[in-house]
Amino acid sequence: MIRRILSLAILALPTTAQAFPVTVQSCDRQVTFAEPPRRAVSNDVNLTELMLALGLRDRMAGYTGISGWKTLDERLRADIQQLPELSPRYPGREVLLGADADFYFAGWNYGMNVGGEVTPDTLAPFGIPVYELSESCIHVMEKPKASFEDLFNDARNLGKIFGVPDRAEALIESWRKDLAAQPATGATRPRVFVYDSGEDAPFTAGRYAMPTALIEAAGGVNILEDFAKSWATIGWEEVIARDPEVILIVDYGEVTAEQKRDFMVSNPAFATVTAVREDNFVTLDYVAATPGPRNIEAVGILAEAFARAGE
Repeated sequence: MIRRILSLAILALPTTAQAFPVTVQSCDRQVTFAEPPRRAVSNDVNLTELMLALGLRDRMAGYTGISGWKTLDERLRADIQQLPELSPRYPGREVLLGADADFYFAGWNYGMNVGGEVTPDTLAPFGIPVYELSESCIHVMEKPKASFEDLFNDARNLGKIFGVPDRAEALIESWRKDLAAQPATGATRPRVFVYDSGEDAPFTAGRYAMPTALIEAAGGVNILEDFAKSWATIGWEEVIARDPEVILIVDYGEVTAEQKRDFMVSNPAFATVTAVREDNFVTLDYVAATPGPRNIEAVGILAEAFARAGE
């Protein structure tokens, strides 16, 4: 409720007129907008929430890539209201053209694949500019490891693109204050493993994925902070060798968080892992573990879990 009231307060702020055209940096490209988009499309639940947090629902033609992978929770379902889902998974070009889209907010592996049908290059001839999620830029360029600056950068750039820079700066400032108010976890920095999915080999978060930033902000360290990947698959042997003290489960898809926990607890291969032995598990919804407005509350959830693990 506090977050919803704060969002409404941000939307009520007077907006300083912004001159167009405006140019923003999107990964390794500069993208110029002659005017604010009027029929934007976002892909994935976290990018859609960021658009909504900035009060841009009336500028959207719809969204893609949610129901085919995840379930809308009550908060997002209420915010989306009558916005149509144009495609349950990644959209093809024809979906965006059929929606008369004039903007696509997506990321690499968040609605676009390198060399795929839908990319900034393939959409340019149809007059559909693309803004790329900052966290995902590692797939097309070198960048620093994931941080909250990725999220702030996206909010700021969307504010410029849509001509609402004051809203964006107010939102960023509220996030910074909330982060600063998070309780400290103590002197220890628990070793954390991010378990997204997979039994034969786990899909996890490396150096360039948002959970690394969330874990650090909450006072822990991702055991794969030195893994020079975003979201990727590794071997269980590496996880066992690094002996995580806390296991962060990302909850989405057909396999529940409880099923993922049961898999690890019941498997003798993990019996020596501290987090399994001491039952130190914490769960984040996908929308909180990927770049978006719920990252702030995610830090609080993790900080509480880390504090319990240290008791």
